[in-house]
Amino acid sequence: MKLIGSLTSPFVRKVRIVAAEKHIDYEFVLDVPWNEDTQVPNFNPLGKVPVWVLDDGKTLFDSRVIVEYLDSVSPAGHVLPKDARPRIAVKRWEALADGIADAAAAVFIEKKRPTTQQSPDWIRRQMGKVNAGLKAMSEELDAVKTQPAWCAGDTFSLADIAVGCALGYLDFRFPEVEWRRAHPALAELYDRLMQRATFKETVPVA
Repeated sequence: MKLIGSLTSPFVRKVRIVAAEKHIDYEFVLDVPWNEDTQVPNFNPLGKVPVWVLDDGKTLFDSRVIVEYLDSVSPAGHVLPKDARPRIAVKRWEALADGIADAAAAVFIEKKRPTTQQSPDWIRRQMGKVNAGLKAMSEELDAVKTQPAWCAGDTFSLADIAVGCALGYLDFRFPEVEWRRAHPALAELYDRLMQRATFKETVPVA
């Protein structure tokens, strides 16, 4: 099996962490979709990473689909609950974290355009989503009574992985966003996640 992706994408990082937590072996193929010589569209018609290539050549894309597949093929270290209600709770956290990462990535792409072509209104709107998402996650994490506090329930799950990847992407691309000072509960969670080998080994690099 292969994973096609970049070293900077928070969504690729999410897949890498899930695969590592579940001890799933694969070949990591580096490919940046923005490069002219990218091969990503040959595997995903949407031209996005991550892409998971199965042994029979079929492909899975969108990180949410890939991590569900990975969680189903190995019994080790499940990151998604089996019961419907807690599973939806985890997926809700994942959707919120992915939404933050999506909005932040949209700003990063917009800022790569010439200054005269950038839309300040668009940037403000996307950063508004980032800040609102951070606030929502922080408030929900603050409400957790168990210690150490995990996002969904009393155990480490995909919710924590997705949140950690979104926060790591902000650290990487937007160090000026002072989310740690504004949201200490999220900072504590991320610092704890960074003690795990799976997070240490997947820190985004340019």
